Amino acid sequence: MRALLAFLRNTWRGLTAMRTALTLLFLLALGAMPGALLPQRSLNSFKVDEYIADNGWWGRLLDRLQFFDVYASFWFSAIYVLLFVSLVGCLLPRTWEYFKQMRAKPVLTPRNLARMPHHASADTTSSPEAVIEHAERRLKGWRTVTRDEPDGARTISAERGFLRETGNLVFHFSLLGLLVAFALGKMFGYEGQVIVQANGGQFCNSGVYNYDTFRPGLRVDGTQLNQFCVRVDDFDATFLHNGQAESFRADIHYQSGADLETGDWRPYPLEVNSPLRTAGDRLYLLGHGYTPLFTVTFPNGETRTGATQWRPVNQVTLASEGATKFDPPNVPDAEQRRKSQLAITGLLAPTAVFQGELLDSAFPAANDPAVAIDVYRGDLGTDSGRGQSIFSIDQKMVQDGKLTKVVRQNLEQGEELTLDDGTVIRFDGVRDWVSLQVSHDPTQVWVLVFSVLVILGLAVSLSIKRRRVWVRAAPGEDGRTVVEVGGLARTDQAGYGEEFTVLARDLVISRDLLAHKEES
Repeated sequence: MRALLAFLRNTWRGLTAMRTALTLLFLLALGAMPGALLPQRSLNSFKVDEYIADNGWWGRLLDRLQFFDVYASFWFSAIYVLLFVSLVGCLLPRTWEYFKQMRAKPVLTPRNLARMPHHASADTTSSPEAVIEHAERRLKGWRTVTRDEPDGARTISAERGFLRETGNLVFHFSLLGLLVAFALGKMFGYEGQVIVQANGGQFCNSGVYNYDTFRPGLRVDGTQLNQFCVRVDDFDATFLHNGQAESFRADIHYQSGADLETGDWRPYPLEVNSPLRTAGDRLYLLGHGYTPLFTVTFPNGETRTGATQWRPVNQVTLASEGATKFDPPNVPDAEQRRKSQLAITGLLAPTAVFQGELLDSAFPAANDPAVAIDVYRGDLGTDSGRGQSIFSIDQKMVQDGKLTKVVRQNLEQGEELTLDDGTVIRFDGVRDWVSLQVSHDPTQVWVLVFSVLVILGLAVSLSIKRRRVWVRAAPGEDGRTVVEVGGLARTDQAGYGEEFTVLARDLVISRDLLAHKEES
């Protein structure tokens, strides 16, 4: 039992040592690197699957080690918790010692000041009381205490630089506050992405079902989100000659608070680096893409217009892939309706270039849109109860023969094709869509405050030095007063020698000159 207690005590001492906290902080930063270098499943699961498929056993090993879910991994959480415990364990006793030192008087003047790293002495005709009085005025701003010694000498003990330890404590407590703020942010924050058509499309932050992807905090169930609505009226993008995006801007209107009751809309120019802050949330413009517009005229003369966003597969040219799906009109029989569904899949090129029959995009702006499409007819599987991506069709339905490819063709804007049953499909052009992200972090202000305090605390602890100085004025045998000054730097001595020289000159030499003036 005694050996176990000794082991636990030594483990606790090792864990709460400052060097352990620094090591854990380094490991935390090191552990966060995979989160920046590798795709994360919470941000882009498609990229993660692609990375695993491209890297074989190495990708599968990283997946088992949770390198694609770094911030939710067991090893990152373990480092996080250990760092928190270590900081608390080493800061509490250190803070107690600091308060005891603040209340304590400066230490006694050493008997032999000549043994101090910095020392100066001189004789003066001034009395010990006059010397000490002058020293007290010169050491204004220092923590001082004056004492009398048995041999008639008078001394001053002075120290300065306690703000260094204050800065140290502010730095470490702010670091601890950052850890707590990040943890609370993960518990009570949420983040979601949604695609909205830029022709008056609307989005309301009223529930998770309005999002395309939603990542709630541990204590967020999605039923009490901050209420606001957004309407995207227009979108404008400018590109450099090489296709690089120069600016994105979405002209939006929004409602929050009392506006939801009155129906008033407020305008806001939403840009990439200019998020909308409303209702305690932040709305970001992440990017944009294109929605191809197809008009389908069925054999009975009825028309349907499809406008489903397609996903960019080339971020430089914004060449996009997707699927636009249609149900036939006026088919009351459910089975017959399922067998007559249509899907238009393929490639959308905003600025089309043709290499024979192959279509590609030369520029991200919609200068000359065209599509290379495959038209499928049959059962899309949308009524099966299984989830299905809006960007693709269910390949299992194709493999089972329930969904059949009817035609493949390239269409430029305004062109159309006719299927074997008389159905006409026309490509009418493209429309912009924008990708929006809603972020809610109730600890954002605290993160900023603690971050500023971390920097300020570190600056104070590095710029201020703790130092001590002692002055002894003792009556000499010849009736003159012997003045000694000793100095000691509690931390790095660099720069203290010059300060001590100036201080000693003021305390000793100037005192002596003053005495000569008094005599004359």
